[in-house]
Amino acid sequence: MDRLDVSVVVCTYNRAALLTRTVESLFAQKTEAAFEILVVDNNSSDNTPAAVASLQTKSPVTLRYIHEPRQGNAYARNTGVEHARAPIIAFIDDDVVAADNWVDTVKSAFDRHAEWSFIGGKVLPLWDSDPPSWLTRSHWAPLALLDYGDDEKEIAGRMPLGLLTANIAFRKEVFAEGASFSASLQRVKDSIGSMEDTEFLMRLCRSGRTGRYLPQLITWGVIEPTRLTKTYHRRWHTGNGYFYAVMRDAEWERSSFTFAGVPGHLYRETARNAVTWLGKLITGRKDEAFVNECRLQFFRGFVRQRRKLV
Repeated sequence: MDRLDVSVVVCTYNRAALLTRTVESLFAQKTEAAFEILVVDNNSSDNTPAAVASLQTKSPVTLRYIHEPRQGNAYARNTGVEHARAPIIAFIDDDVVAADNWVDTVKSAFDRHAEWSFIGGKVLPLWDSDPPSWLTRSHWAPLALLDYGDDEKEIAGRMPLGLLTANIAFRKEVFAEGASFSASLQRVKDSIGSMEDTEFLMRLCRSGRTGRYLPQLITWGVIEPTRLTKTYHRRWHTGNGYFYAVMRDAEWERSSFTFAGVPGHLYRETARNAVTWLGKLITGRKDEAFVNECRLQFFRGFVRQRRKLV
């Protein structure tokens, strides 16, 4: 087998058209690194297999199609890891496009810093139209967007900064030690607000591993029109609260008291958000109020699920 530097894993579900755009951005990479592309089809019902077959006929690198019938993002990512052949495994989502130096940036970063176990970078928006006035950077999380600025940041400690699997890479040895994405926190089909990537990074950092946010490592996310509605954002935050409740992270839930399975700090934060939300509505600042409303939706999702679990 020829030497490989990087395995790029693209997990996909019913996004054949967007997937084609993603993979073609990988075809356009300007790099001397040897890399392969693994498309993990998570049981799509559209023409994803045919789209990948068409891409394989013009791929400048090895492009492999892998079918994962177990529904869920964590299953798909773990399957991608199992089939990856390179010492570096990079993930990119099926609705983003990569900068033409993306693979090169991944490879060179790990070459320079043996102490880093993972790296991640910016996921910037590709707007097809102007976003609504209320959709500021405070609302980027439901769009799977990320930008911590133009300075490098260490990702480490008990409560590390989050990174997104739309733009992240790991040393394969991390997975060889038995680490994997948690199926209990995964997004399945069209569910939203999942935590499998956040929890995975927490686990790595708490084991003593460190990584880096690199501002020069860039992908761009396609923003579908359905994600530009308040209804979608309410649903995402409710789902995110649900997954936080399932995760039961001891560090995050640490509080002076707990009532009905909900940590005290979450009650306090929710009370503050409720008062702030109402005040902003009364003074006509509806766009600003929506930030606080989303935090109330998070509490709603957390409480509903925790009541099932206690």
